[in-house]
Amino acid sequence: MDLNAVRLLVRVAETRSFTRAAGDLGLTQSGLSRAISRLEQQLGVRLLQRNTRSVSLTPDGQVLVERAAPLLAELAHTEHLLLDRRDSPTGLLKISTPSLFGRKVVMPLIGQLTARHPELCIEAVMTDRLVDIIDEGFDAVLRTGEIQDQRLIARPLPALHWVTVAAPDYLARHGTPQTLEQLQQHNCLTVRNLRSGRLVDWQFMQGGKLREISVPSRLIFDIGDALVEGVLGGFGIAQVMSFAVDDALADGRLVPILEGFSGCSRSLSLVYPPSRQCAPKLQAFARALGLAAC
Repeated sequence: MDLNAVRLLVRVAETRSFTRAAGDLGLTQSGLSRAISRLEQQLGVRLLQRNTRSVSLTPDGQVLVERAAPLLAELAHTEHLLLDRRDSPTGLLKISTPSLFGRKVVMPLIGQLTARHPELCIEAVMTDRLVDIIDEGFDAVLRTGEIQDQRLIARPLPALHWVTVAAPDYLARHGTPQTLEQLQQHNCLTVRNLRSGRLVDWQFMQGGKLREISVPSRLIFDIGDALVEGVLGGFGIAQVMSFAVDDALADGRLVPILEGFSGCSRSLSLVYPPSRQCAPKLQAFARALGLAAC
């Protein structure tokens, strides 16, 4: 049975006029009449009684319209639901972010997303481990540094900036270094790179050039969260991303040092497989991060 022809029949029955039905449907009267005639031939029954003044349903036509009209309405409603779902974030969004960035920056964003989109679920893996996006089934990850995997799309976000900080209490006890060389006389809190196993060197700009130095440390951590807690506790000096300590710098719990050697940054990207690019849930996350839609 031609469902489109049934839809046309229902409209004729509702308007009781070929002229009005054809106008509503954007068809010619002759085209509408031919479509219903083909339906009658297909079913082997007469569905309409036509005369020069009016059109009415036959008993068979009445049965078909009464049965079909609710089904057509339900199909139309289902179509609208599916179109809405296509454009609305739904289902599970699985993401990964560096631990500290996730806690300080991403956490508020995903809270807002789930409040705004009740049918969206988010699984956020906040880790400094280098996850495999494809094999572990992630929709997207936030990743620092150069993205070399050609299978993936990487969209740049504002770069992250390094800042060297200490608690006023620590500086009162040990003095404030004025040169990079004087860091050798201080307790510098460091992080071990989970990918290479090496301690992360500190980065400074000196004479317009990048300078990386190894600093002495009696406290070594595996994640940036602990590094921030350590410097807030007055254990020593730390070099961290500015987003992690903006609030502590603002209220005086930490102070910046060696500002004349600042200026180093690290790139940050939203990375995802091409198959996820235009998924509404990913686009909602991208917009929350300040990126334009695909």
